[in-house]
Amino acid sequence: MIQGEGGIYGATKEFLKSLRSACDKAGSLLVFDEVQCGLGRTGYLWAHEAYDVTPDIMTLAKPLAGGLPIGATLVTERVNEAINNGDHGSTFAGGPLVCAAAIAVFDKVSDPSFLAEVTKKGDYLKNLLKKKLQGNKHVKEIRGFGLIVGIELDVAATPLVDACRESGLLILTAGKGDVVRLVPPLIISEQELDSSVEIIYKCLHVLDEKSSN
Repeated sequence: MIQGEGGIYGATKEFLKSLRSACDKAGSLLVFDEVQCGLGRTGYLWAHEAYDVTPDIMTLAKPLAGGLPIGATLVTERVNEAINNGDHGSTFAGGPLVCAAAIAVFDKVSDPSFLAEVTKKGDYLKNLLKKKLQGNKHVKEIRGFGLIVGIELDVAATPLVDACRESGLLILTAGKGDVVRLVPPLIISEQELDSSVEIIYKCLHVLDEKSSN
């Protein structure tokens, strides 16, 4: 639904619905990877909920146990009927400890009030970024869903990422290296978002320095 590493691009509802129809027609399974965009990241428990399209198989991992190593695959009843014991294995399927952590995380993240806060903070972050950065000549677009946000630049993003790291803020590149990817903790405060955006704003000057070299 949403390309994280690819540059924070979201699919359209029409595209995903056409995929669902094509899979149904061909008798194929529709698989969604929600490792990065699922579990509340977009403000929905699952990112596909925003598109009203249900997959046959959904993959989960890193956020599920709050940082502990775990992987999970969710399937429909129809798919489950075709799976026998031993057909599916996983390196990080999860022992008692990580499964207990995953249950605690899921109970927290699936709370409607928690998801509403993610949506609220995501809107706050995007509005703040647009207010502070959109006038910069190197900023082409600010886009995102909940607390997965991308800042597309007309130059390589690495100098900005490096400068922010030196100033105490960890951010990432995405896409072709021209997108700054922001995926903060879902429990981040508005004050922390203010501080983060201020660091990005103060580091923007490095883009002028690098582009002139």
